[in-house]
Amino acid sequence: MRTIIIDDEQDNVRLLTGQLKRHCPTVTVVGQFTDSSEGLAAIQQRQPQLVFLDIEMPIMNGFQLLERVGAITFQIVFVTAYDQYALQAFRFSALDYLLKPVDTIDLLNAVRRAELSQQVMPGQLDLLRQFYGPDRSSGTPSALPSRLALPQANGLTFVEISNILYVEAEGNYALFVMKTGERYLVSKTLSAMQEMLESRNFLRVHRQYIVNLDHIRRLVRGEGMYLVLSNEMTVPVARPQKERLLERFGLI
Repeated sequence: MRTIIIDDEQDNVRLLTGQLKRHCPTVTVVGQFTDSSEGLAAIQQRQPQLVFLDIEMPIMNGFQLLERVGAITFQIVFVTAYDQYALQAFRFSALDYLLKPVDTIDLLNAVRRAELSQQVMPGQLDLLRQFYGPDRSSGTPSALPSRLALPQANGLTFVEISNILYVEAEGNYALFVMKTGERYLVSKTLSAMQEMLESRNFLRVHRQYIVNLDHIRRLVRGEGMYLVLSNEMTVPVARPQKERLLERFGLI
C-alpha cells in the first residue's frame, strides 16, 4: 500500500515511519509531511492507497485537507492524542484511528483493516466533524451526532440514534433493534457499545441488553423485573442495575 503520513509534529512522523518500515512489509511510505499544504499536494500527485492523518494541525486541519482533496479514493487512519471525545467521535463514525504514541500491535491491526476495508464514506466524515466543530479549545464536542455508523458486511448503515430501541448481545456481536423493525448485527461486543451509547440516553440494564431510555413505557416488578418498551417488547432488568435505572428517571 502506497502510504503518506501527515502530522505537524516531526517526531510523530519519524516514529510512525520507522514502525511501518519495521513491522508492515506491505506498506511503502511515499511521503512524510509536517506541513498540511505539502501533504495535500502529495495526495493529489502520488495517489496513495492509505493516509495516516493528524486532525488538529495549524494552517489547515485534517478536515480542511480532506475537503480540498475532493473524492476520497484512499483509506484513512487518523492519528490523535488521547481525548475521550475524540475516541467517541471515531466510534460513532466507524472511522479508524491510532492513539499517540502509536502501539505496534494497534498499528498492525489498523493496516490490516485498511487492506480489507471499503472506501471511506462522506457520512463518516460528517459524523466525525460534528464532534470537532470549528473550535476545540473548550475540550468538549461542539455537538453530539444524531446518527451512528454501523459496520455491515457490505459497507456501512447510518441509523438515527433516536430510532434504536435496544441493543442485544449475541456472543461477540451486538444486535441493534430499531423501532421501525430493522435489525442490524454488528461485529462489536455489547461492552464496546455500552461505553459509547451510555454517553447518550441509553443504559445497560442487563448483561445482554442496553436500552434506549426514551423508549421505556413501564417497569414491571414481579418475580423478576422487566421493562416494557414502546413496541411492547419486554427486556429483563438485572437487580444490580435497578438503582441506576431509577436514578436516571428521577424517581418521585
